[in-house]
Amino acid sequence: MTNIVKSPEVQALFDRAAGLDQEGGNHRLKAIMRDLLESLAVIVERHDISESEFWIALKFLQDGAGEFGLIAPGVGIEHFLDLHMDAKDAEVGLLGGTPRTIEGPLYVAGAPLVDGDLSRTNDVNLTTDPDDTETLTMAGRITGPDGEPVKDAVLHVWHANSQGVYSHFDPTGVQSPFNNRRRIQLGVDGRYSFRSKMPRGYSCPLGGATEKLMQALGRHGDRPAHVHFFVEAPGYRTLTTQINFGDDPHARDDFAFGSREGLLPVPDRSGGNPHIEFDFRLQRTGSKATSALSGRPRAAA
Repeated sequence: MTNIVKSPEVQALFDRAAGLDQEGGNHRLKAIMRDLLESLAVIVERHDISESEFWIALKFLQDGAGEFGLIAPGVGIEHFLDLHMDAKDAEVGLLGGTPRTIEGPLYVAGAPLVDGDLSRTNDVNLTTDPDDTETLTMAGRITGPDGEPVKDAVLHVWHANSQGVYSHFDPTGVQSPFNNRRRIQLGVDGRYSFRSKMPRGYSCPLGGATEKLMQALGRHGDRPAHVHFFVEAPGYRTLTTQINFGDDPHARDDFAFGSREGLLPVPDRSGGNPHIEFDFRLQRTGSKATSALSGRPRAAA
């Protein structure tokens, strides 16, 4: 098999393409680009990728750009980032706490900030639109690594409706702004409680780039019913996580690899409507970088 990647000519090509022979530019980006180019070239050689295959793949990426937020978790890269951050934490002894997991592409900034201090209110209602499905209630505590209550936390919550569709991304346009989306300001005891209408899992868009890729890989494109969270609090690391409903058929077969042990509660239906008790445990931090949301671009209303 032809093997020219390590030849002086190709190595010089990639050095030049990455700007290594130039003084200006971003040196970190140059190093990453240099490794990326060589890795792609190794794949081309290893699998003898033809010119036609290369351009077909490029067209798929161009046409599917609007679904990159689904493709990234679908091929496991977003979950790998979580595993990478977990490994870095373990190296410095940051163990325990609620597991992080993928954010997904459907957060919308600017959800209403509502009072969730349970000394003043019973709970928070996330659902503003009529929905005839079961009422979900969820409650618990936010604590630190020693079990101490985390005061003044903000709990961001967002999830799909009973049809598996998110407000602001609903092609029918029937959902009101921020349906099933809130930022909840908690009190000094770190307790929270909210109610909404039971979400349903969903499939990636029919006929879209993600579905086509999953079919080509012999995989499905389904997610279980789930609820997303950011948890922010002064002095603590911001947590990005979600719970998947443990009794959903896809609870452990999530195409986006969002399921993790410790994040699969089974709703208690003994009282009729489903109820979940779930506590969040945060890690302390003195770093502004880890106490803020990542720099990921997000939709805004």
